[in-house]
Amino acid sequence: MDEEGTAGRRGPRPPQQQRVFLVLVDDSEEMANALRFACRRARHTNGRVALLYVIEPVEFQHWLGVGRLMEEDARAAAEQRMQTLAARVFEQTGTMPAIYIREGSRAEELLALIEEEPSISLLVLATASGTSNPGPVVSYLLGNLRRLKIPVTLVPGELTAEEIDAVT
Repeated sequence: MDEEGTAGRRGPRPPQQQRVFLVLVDDSEEMANALRFACRRARHTNGRVALLYVIEPVEFQHWLGVGRLMEEDARAAAEQRMQTLAARVFEQTGTMPAIYIREGSRAEELLALIEEEPSISLLVLATASGTSNPGPVVSYLLGNLRRLKIPVTLVPGELTAEEIDAVT
């Protein structure tokens, strides 16, 4: 140890980075479970929630103008959905979430965001309820585990709000 008893450490320790819980937003009922889980974990660990909404490409390309209108409608719907969810996150955590809206393949955009954003520390997904298939994104991620650089929490779609509260 040196004179100050710091065992060779120089300068103050860097502050601990805030944990960011990423939730992939979709229209499934189960997504609410992932969101509740992430909000409760963020609140209990002084973390933050991030929301990702991926607008999948429009297949309709017969008339360019119609395709653009469909894309604009999809973007407006995504923004409205994110505003609603951001209010819910704020209500449950007291902080506004980070919001990401992207276009492309849901699973690929999810992996790209995780690779690009070092602040994201945990991915929270809900599994589909009432089926043996956990859902397309979960299935895709299981086949591409090497690309994931963060832990993943899978929240069963069958859990009730009370059961989620009990485990968080």
